[in-house]
Amino acid sequence: MMKDGLFPWKESPFPLIDFALYPNVTTVPAGTELWRVHKSHYAPDEFNPRLSDLHFDGGRFEGTVLDPYHYLYLAHTPVTALAESLLRSLPYGSFGTREVSYATVHGRSLSCLRARYDLTLVSLVTGADLAAVRQEPTLLEDERNYAAARRWSSEIRAQAPDAQGLVWDSRRNRGERALVLYRDRFEHADGGPLEVVPGSGVPDLGSPEGRERVNELIAPLWAEVSKPVGW
Repeated sequence: MMKDGLFPWKESPFPLIDFALYPNVTTVPAGTELWRVHKSHYAPDEFNPRLSDLHFDGGRFEGTVLDPYHYLYLAHTPVTALAESLLRSLPYGSFGTREVSYATVHGRSLSCLRARYDLTLVSLVTGADLAAVRQEPTLLEDERNYAAARRWSSEIRAQAPDAQGLVWDSRRNRGERALVLYRDRFEHADGGPLEVVPGSGVPDLGSPEGRERVNELIAPLWAEVSKPVGW
């Protein structure tokens, strides 16, 4: 099968494990509003085509040369989308607040999208969910495990061919959900899986108004975007 038009000669080698996984599946109902932080030159519903390294740099559940799918990260709330994007490995400062550099928000947007139809996701939320795919919470907790997480995303994809993505408990905003969608699982659907909700997002996080709105949202997480030089 061709993967998103990439590497047409390459079939996915997964699964590479010799035992079965029994993923727990959940549904995000049609009409659910989901949130995304993305570079502003991307369309709000555009999947990311960038492939991650097999062993080194890259995000948690991104495609690789062995399984070159496009992906889109989302969250159930705007706060969680911002936290997942802005608060990675960010320490608390001397005044107890995490300072987000202005460069982190410059050229980025916060968009609200609505599911056009039910989304079928493998759940990695509970201990039982993780055990069903033979994993421990460390798969989600430690950024040093991202290479292993990418590998396991492909193992899950191979054994759950109807799953359109994954959902898990946000590491940076506990009790809220983060998720990823796989573009190749929507190739035969009518239209894309998401539609933009107009007027609901923040089109320019780096503008004075955008920075103010971001700081309102992440204030309960004791975080703040710094002012750029010259403001």
